[in-house]
Amino acid sequence: MVPIVCIVGASNVGKTTFLEKLIPALTRRGYRVGTVKHDVHGFDMDREGKDTWRHAQAGAQTIAISSPERVASIRTVPHELPLEDVVSRYFWDEDLVLAEGFKRSMFPKIEVFRSAIEPQPLCSPSDNLIALVTDAPVDTEVPRFGFDQVEGVADFLESRYLKNRKRPRVLVQLDGKKLPMKDFVQDFIAGGLVGMVSQLRGWRRPKQLRVTITLGDNA
Repeated sequence: MVPIVCIVGASNVGKTTFLEKLIPALTRRGYRVGTVKHDVHGFDMDREGKDTWRHAQAGAQTIAISSPERVASIRTVPHELPLEDVVSRYFWDEDLVLAEGFKRSMFPKIEVFRSAIEPQPLCSPSDNLIALVTDAPVDTEVPRFGFDQVEGVADFLESRYLKNRKRPRVLVQLDGKKLPMKDFVQDFIAGGLVGMVSQLRGWRRPKQLRVTITLGDNA
C-alpha cells in the first residue's frame, strides 16, 4: 500500500501552508505525491448551474469532467470511506500520500503546532505521532522541526518511507481495495496475463495492461 502520513494540528495552525512547502520539496526529488483533505463538515466542489452540477441534480451517482490536461470525478458515497480505502482506490500510482487532518486515524502523523494556537500538541507518540513541526521548544520523544526546516522533514519522510520503497509492478484490487502480494506473485500474474493476452488479435505491447473482472450478478 502507498505510505500515508497525516498532517494534523489545530485549526488555522498552518497545516495547508506547510503542505504547500513540503509537497514541492518531495516532488523535486522525483517522488509522486498525492494528498487527501479531510472535511468532517462535507464539501461541495461543484458550482450550482454548471453542467456537472446539473448532472448530479438529475441523479448521477458519479460525475466526471475531463480535459486534455486534467480529469476530476465526484462520487456519492453512502458513508465516509476509511482513509485507507480512499488511498487504495484513487492513489495507486503515487509514492506517498499526505493526508491533511485524520488525527484520529491509525496512520503516522506529523503535527503542526503553534503555542499561540494551542497550549500543547494534540497528539503524542501513542497516537502514532512521528514528528512535530513547531515554533515552540516542546519536550517531545519524536523528531522536532522548525517551520523553516521543510527540507529536513522531506529528508525524514524520504528516509523513513521512500528511499527503499519499490513501486509495485502489479495492482490487484478487490472492490477497489488493494490486495497485497509478494514480488513473485506479481511476476506470476504479470507473466500469465501478458502471455494470454498477447495471443489475441490486435495485441501490441503496451506500457500498462489493465484488466477488470466482474464477479456475480450484483457486482
